[in-house]
Amino acid sequence: MSNTQSMIFTIYGDYIRHYGNKIWIGSLIRLLKEFGHNEQSVRVAVSRMMKQGWLDSEKKGNKSYYFLTTRGLVRMEEAAIRIFKVMPNDWDGKWRMLMYTIPEEKRQVRDELRKELLWSGFGSFSNGCWISPNSLEKEVESLIEKYDIKNYVDFFIADYKGPQENRALVEKSWPLQELEGKYKEFISTYSNQFIVHQSLMNDGRMTDAECFVERTNLVHEYRKFLFTDPGLPKELLPEIWSGNHAALLFEQYYKLLAQSASHFFEEVFQEDNDMRRKNKAYDADEHPLLAD
Repeated sequence: MSNTQSMIFTIYGDYIRHYGNKIWIGSLIRLLKEFGHNEQSVRVAVSRMMKQGWLDSEKKGNKSYYFLTTRGLVRMEEAAIRIFKVMPNDWDGKWRMLMYTIPEEKRQVRDELRKELLWSGFGSFSNGCWISPNSLEKEVESLIEKYDIKNYVDFFIADYKGPQENRALVEKSWPLQELEGKYKEFISTYSNQFIVHQSLMNDGRMTDAECFVERTNLVHEYRKFLFTDPGLPKELLPEIWSGNHAALLFEQYYKLLAQSASHFFEEVFQEDNDMRRKNKAYDADEHPLLAD
């Protein structure tokens, strides 16, 4: 069974934020029950997420409602853009380089910064030097401010003049072969499931609740690549890259399950939450970030 907190993040990212970003704890418990998580584990996870600054709460009568903080919303938006991006970006030919010398007494800050840089798509080129071909200037500014490390970092936007090819920098900074293997595993597992579920849905033998579980599990599994795939532009990827095939499979599978899954979510949500807060432009079947 997947971690309760991690699954709550997935449900906020793929459902709740499109419905006003707020949910009654009872509804959240009901949704998580479909994955085998009990009430106590949901309450403990929500409490932990509040302490970590991802969620906040408000009372209405005797009911507690939980919503993503500004920090949580920003992280969800960043994640969604990367999860639902079907094809790699074009490259402007520039490298972003972040160099730091953070003293030992700030070791915790250094460790946290490394995690954030990995999540943003930076690669560890050498000790204290991180690189990315993507336009991550805003993310870098935000990290420098968040960790108050202005005195310990230098940030460059640079051209690489050799003597190797640009792709040599990629091989040095990211474990692409390992990532290729993980994408192949994803394709193998989910292409089989996609065919089975397509057949079951055509025969009317799959409930909305089952579609909700499968769509949520699909997003949950696919979003793990956020922590390992730097989202490199196509100019820097191998000619045959399974990440592209995995993205197209994800798109097809997501669209197959989208409407039925949303029906189930709305059935649960409408009982003690405000359906009027649903984003009028939101249509699960035509996910704005899945535009080709």
